Amino acid sequence: MLVADDSDPPVCRIMNFGKYRYERKRRGREQKKKQASHKSKEIKFHANIDPHDYGIKLNHIRGFLEKGHKVKVSLFFRGREMRNTEHGMELMTKVVKDIADIGMAEAQPRRVGRNIGMYLSPLSHK
Repeated sequence: MLVADDSDPPVCRIMNFGKYRYERKRRGREQKKKQASHKSKEIKFHANIDPHDYGIKLNHIRGFLEKGHKVKVSLFFRGREMRNTEHGMELMTKVVKDIADIGMAEAQPRRVGRNIGMYLSPLSHK
């Protein structure tokens, strides 16, 4: 490895190249561990969800938000459920109200085709 190329003659160091490569790779792994990563989770609903199932999914959303993840909430309509899309919007607003103490909606729920979707993000407690 070249230590001082400006001097006359240039100064080099004899080293174990395998060890050097190993240490360089190890430093790279340590730097990756310290990087902040933003994870996104998704919870899927259907329009005619049972109250117990709703509670379970709501607890999952709460857990994800407590860990600092963003959550994508998707609601899918099947067959004749498309007649009552307002029921799906009510369900999405209910989700926003139920998690208001721990998270908030980044934007209002949007309907795209047979789906309604929105993102929830945790409240920052700094």
